Amino acid sequence: MSITTNPADGTRISYSIADPDRTEAPDVMLVHGSALSSAVWRGFGYVRALRDRYRLILPDLRGHGRSDTPHDPDAYGIDRIVGDLLAVLDAADVERVHYVGYSFGARAGLALAVAAPERVASLVLLGGSARPQRGAMDAMFFSGCIEVLERDGMEGFLRDWEQNRAEPVDEATRAAFLANDPLALAAYFRRSDREPGIDDDTLARLEVPTLAVAGSEDHMRVDDTRAMARTIPGARLAVLRGFDHATTVAASPEVLSVIEPFLAARTAP
Repeated sequence: MSITTNPADGTRISYSIADPDRTEAPDVMLVHGSALSSAVWRGFGYVRALRDRYRLILPDLRGHGRSDTPHDPDAYGIDRIVGDLLAVLDAADVERVHYVGYSFGARAGLALAVAAPERVASLVLLGGSARPQRGAMDAMFFSGCIEVLERDGMEGFLRDWEQNRAEPVDEATRAAFLANDPLALAAYFRRSDREPGIDDDTLARLEVPTLAVAGSEDHMRVDDTRAMARTIPGARLAVLRGFDHATTVAASPEVLSVIEPFLAARTAP
């Protein structure tokens, strides 16, 4: 793992590069979702499937994985997240990147494309949303999840989430969740609740080639995904049958079947 620093506030961001010496390959950044880390891209097989054709850059978002874990909610404003991603691109000597983001990573990618479109060659939004996020964490996990994180830690959070889901969390996701600092995650959740999102006028001016993907049973995000695909000029839409928000990223064969042709078309010589 490597470390870079966001110059705005000194937060250290951890990232890795799969096959860093393959500098001739197109650069693809894979950015995880809430309470996960860059490890999910390896655990679910994305790195194995893509590394032969691309130079893969895998950051841990602040508050997650091996990156710094501030406990102040204001440290998680989307402008700070964008600064983190730019710091990673700069440290990896990447001028323009093909960006693939899941959930929180998709929202961060949208914000990056709006703030610095010259740094984004294409954009894949998996289970993403441009809408305001108030109440999204309670809806995604369970009501009162922030208070449980603060009081009972990650074990308590996972216990209550599984009770709400009525099914166990897969082992890769469980391992990623347990690696988190619960107070940092709670701070991120609290700040996320205040995110205003990106308005349609701004999305309609976005000129980055975009693929928006969601599971058909992702009742939180499938409508938002369809709306983004309608609003971003030229955006493509893929709805994967039978998957909800939590299971979509784990469905790597289905996800790769739609994102690989999109990336190949935009990285061909």
